[in-house]
Amino acid sequence: MGLIQNMWWVGVMSAPPNNKEEETMTTYSGDDLKGDWEFKILRSQLGSFGKRERLQVILEEEALAGWKLVEKFDAQRIRLKRPSSAKARDGDLKFDPYRTLYPENPFASPAVLVAVGAAIASIGAGFAVFMINQGTWP
Repeated sequence: MGLIQNMWWVGVMSAPPNNKEEETMTTYSGDDLKGDWEFKILRSQLGSFGKRERLQVILEEEALAGWKLVEKFDAQRIRLKRPSSAKARDGDLKFDPYRTLYPENPFASPAVLVAVGAAIASIGAGFAVFMINQGTWP
């Protein structure tokens, strides 16, 4: 990763999660706690859960690992559960079934790549205009 990516990633990962809200929003039934369930919260710093179509694609992918939606907190957080027996199929998956960040590499998002490309192009164009106005452009 480059310096800017590392700085952004440190900022994202150092932001404290809103655990108090997550702990109080859903209460688990006795059956949930007695049953053989695993729970996780999947986070998206890019707000991937805000669009219904995108959320559906993500839930379909998580379902391959046995995860089911319990609750959607907001566009950045969802709670999932799965039976512990689903671990038996984890070796066949092409993703980490215990991931807690989606996408795992936020820079893989097309929107982020387009934004970074546009920023770089704008800086380059601005520099070229500056150099032409200074009379130092070849």
